[in-house]
Amino acid sequence: MMSAILKYWTSLSGPMRMRVNLRALLAVLIVFVTATTLTYWIRCGDIPSADVKGNLYNIESNDDNYLEDGVGPLALEEVPRVRTRGGLKNLDDIDCLINEKYTVPCKQEDGEVYVPFSFLHEYFEVYGKVVKHDGEERFEWQHSYSKVYYPRGKYDPHGVFMWFENYNVGVRDRVLCISGTEGVPVSTQWNSQGHLYPIQIAQFGLSHFSKNLTEKNPSVKLLDAGRMSPSAQWTLSTNNIKFPLNRVTDEVIKLLDAGETPPPVQWTLSTNNNVKFPLNRVTDEVTNGKVLEFKSRKNGSDTGFTLTLKEDSTHMTLTFDLRMMANVTVSVTIVGGKRTIYKLHYVMTDALMSAHVNEVFLGIGTGKDWMKITRDLNVDLQKGLTLIRSSKKKAKPRDLRVRSITLRGWGYIDNITLCTSAHMAHFFAVADWFVRHQDEDGGWPIMVSRHLSPIMADLAPGWYSAMGQGQAISVLTRAFKVTGNVTYLHTAVNAVKPFRVRSENHGVMTTFAGKYIWYEEYPTVPSSYVLNGFIYSLMGLYDLKMTCTQKDCKEVAKLYEDGMISLKKILPLFDTGSGSTYDLRHFSLGIAPNLARWDYHTTHINQLLLLSTFESDPIFKSVADRWIGYMKGKRAAHN
Repeated sequence: MMSAILKYWTSLSGPMRMRVNLRALLAVLIVFVTATTLTYWIRCGDIPSADVKGNLYNIESNDDNYLEDGVGPLALEEVPRVRTRGGLKNLDDIDCLINEKYTVPCKQEDGEVYVPFSFLHEYFEVYGKVVKHDGEERFEWQHSYSKVYYPRGKYDPHGVFMWFENYNVGVRDRVLCISGTEGVPVSTQWNSQGHLYPIQIAQFGLSHFSKNLTEKNPSVKLLDAGRMSPSAQWTLSTNNIKFPLNRVTDEVIKLLDAGETPPPVQWTLSTNNNVKFPLNRVTDEVTNGKVLEFKSRKNGSDTGFTLTLKEDSTHMTLTFDLRMMANVTVSVTIVGGKRTIYKLHYVMTDALMSAHVNEVFLGIGTGKDWMKITRDLNVDLQKGLTLIRSSKKKAKPRDLRVRSITLRGWGYIDNITLCTSAHMAHFFAVADWFVRHQDEDGGWPIMVSRHLSPIMADLAPGWYSAMGQGQAISVLTRAFKVTGNVTYLHTAVNAVKPFRVRSENHGVMTTFAGKYIWYEEYPTVPSSYVLNGFIYSLMGLYDLKMTCTQKDCKEVAKLYEDGMISLKKILPLFDTGSGSTYDLRHFSLGIAPNLARWDYHTTHINQLLLLSTFESDPIFKSVADRWIGYMKGKRAAHN
């Protein structure tokens, strides 16, 4: 622009023209300066001054100025910008030498050094992410990743168990599936083939019990029962042709069922070779009640009776009573997002679980007695798909709805129900499992080996856990309180036996410093003194102490009091000044402390806060408060 002005200037001649053109030149200069100023002002305004951009924290951003392909105003500058007192400035590269061992690329500006958060996360085990707040992005830094659950009131030994209403044990990664024969979790912890782990089973039951007390009542849809007409339509499928069983045709006899009146005829489909496939309401010889008998055969292709819902249901818990005679399969058709069809097959077999494409097969045993089946269809489908899909995200189908239920083989069925939850059914499956599987020594042996430390002897299969015994007791006392069935109480009292036997003699009891009684989650030699497992065992003893009124229960109170004395004396040894230790192996083995991860540290806090609601000693509340401070970055004072 300046060259154009000079050219214009030299083309002028004469004094009059000079006076006129000087004014014109001044006007042009003013326009030029103003335009230039506005241009720079607008360009600077394109860069937000409130946000830290670029890849300084190695965290993705949705801002238009930060694009994954590196295109954008900030990416083109190739230098991150920060807001300082002097406005936006470029940062200079500088190497940060860490403990004279290695370097990290950093940035500096006016003596201030900026270290990448990705490095800080790994080095100090701190956590952070960019979030939206009131329409603005900000970076949130946390010293811990876990949550403290503050007690709502005094602990009730027959009510919600601790904070377990927040748990969903069935979907944990270490749960292979929910057993079709037992109705309890099959664990992959320490053994990928799966085993029945008493601690996980107890937590599954206690979680469902607690959810039942804290969630709203479930919505229930009774689809078919022996003495009532179905609320959905039954059909018989053969060679891909469906025949409705509620219409009068040449091949199908209408079912005349009125309330309590047994139907005068059976549901059948007659084929050309006069083979009949009955669906019949009969009086069961065991229950003496009306049930639905079904029989289907394979003639070239599979056949079955299908109960189709009038509309797809979002109720994803299925319950029914079943008696199997031969080759029984109960199949559930589920529709997911993008109209994907999934099928769950509950099969008369002792095999655990298998899957193929979008179909999952779960064995429900081979017994011929009546049994109550309760299945969380969401969990069953998710666990089955995990077997055949490498990505866990892909194994979580969304927007699931039940479309139909199909019966195959020969058997009897009753009370087919869909509901939003069936927490107490899951809970009693657990309580009954503990009754059936308790051994003569009162324990539930853990049938996998456990390796805790190279210096400790491995636990051979068959070991007991004080934590497992305690949480089983907490299940059984609640089952007794709900039902009044003394079998549950007797089983709980019998579960105290391993607390009397030392760890080296196949029990769970040891001592600290030869004086203080301790109950071992892992009964190792030398002792490990795991804190959270010890407290869980005390909670079980407390629940039984507050439930049992028999003479035998006096010993339960003594076991609890001995453990509580030990906890109060030894608890300070778990404090590191910035967190807590998982156990006391640094005392028993003379090695470095086994620091508790933040989730275990928070478990310690939650346990101590709960103890403080019914134990008067202030140590539990004061230690919990101090350990909460550690989660916020506080540290014990220096000398």
